[in-house]
Amino acid sequence: MQLYLPIAEIPVNIFVIFGMGGAVGFLSGLFGIGGGFLLTPLLIFSGIPPAVSVATVTTQVVASSASAVVTYWRRKAIDFKLASMLLIGGVVGSLFGVILFDVLQSIGQLDLVISLSYVTFLGAIGSLMFVESVRAIRRRKSGAAVSARRPGQHNWIHGLPFKMRFRQSRLYVSVLPILALGGIIGFLGTVLGIGGGFMMVPALIYLLRVPTSVVIGTSLFQILFTMSAATIFHAIGNQTVDIVLAMTLMIGGVIGAQFGARMGQNLRGDQLRLLLALLVLLVGMRFAVELLLTPEDLYSAIPSRA
Repeated sequence: MQLYLPIAEIPVNIFVIFGMGGAVGFLSGLFGIGGGFLLTPLLIFSGIPPAVSVATVTTQVVASSASAVVTYWRRKAIDFKLASMLLIGGVVGSLFGVILFDVLQSIGQLDLVISLSYVTFLGAIGSLMFVESVRAIRRRKSGAAVSARRPGQHNWIHGLPFKMRFRQSRLYVSVLPILALGGIIGFLGTVLGIGGGFMMVPALIYLLRVPTSVVIGTSLFQILFTMSAATIFHAIGNQTVDIVLAMTLMIGGVIGAQFGARMGQNLRGDQLRLLLALLVLLVGMRFAVELLLTPEDLYSAIPSRA
């Protein structure tokens, strides 16, 4: 069954798009990620223009995140104070991201920047997560204690000023790295069409020492509102949000996120991190292959923007 996308200006199979949204929504609930880092490439590989893919995916990230947030909120697994600080930085980062997105699109370099950025970020972060999760699994099997957060352990972040207490996460740290982390995630999410959870979750665990029990819910809460802002910015500033594509992805994403959130409770933290690392690496490798292969069409005609 074919569905015409008015903004992308191409027909697509509605069941394929619905399936993509459902699969990525499932991963969103399972790993505590927005899922955009996987869905955006899938849409691009399906022939949808990168600008439309990036802008529209933010709406699906909002839907799947909202669905999963409800589940974690009921379990009281969200640190709302920490998420609010991340959100402030995220909204500011999203605003700057939209500005850069518009500039890159106007000079015709958006597609290249998106591909290179995916290869760089996904390759680096996926490799670090993979190595750490394998080490954690080995330590657990050998009988050694495995803990991402050791009592009394501090790093350079704990020496920064403007400290704030986050009781649910049992933290007393500076708000500066929290705002910066939220800003970076918001910026990259807007430019690349990613929720940023695959970066947010490891950062909260390893840098801020947030307990695993509240990491996923807190990450999803921040992603929900940051991507909501990104969607509004894209719709108003770039007019690249395809509402037909967005609705199809959102329906599938909401359904999939519920199943993912339930299954995520049955897996250990090191297993979740290993699976997420493998997904991140596979997507990064796919982009790298695309950059190395000779395209079928060496030339393209891009209509000028009024």
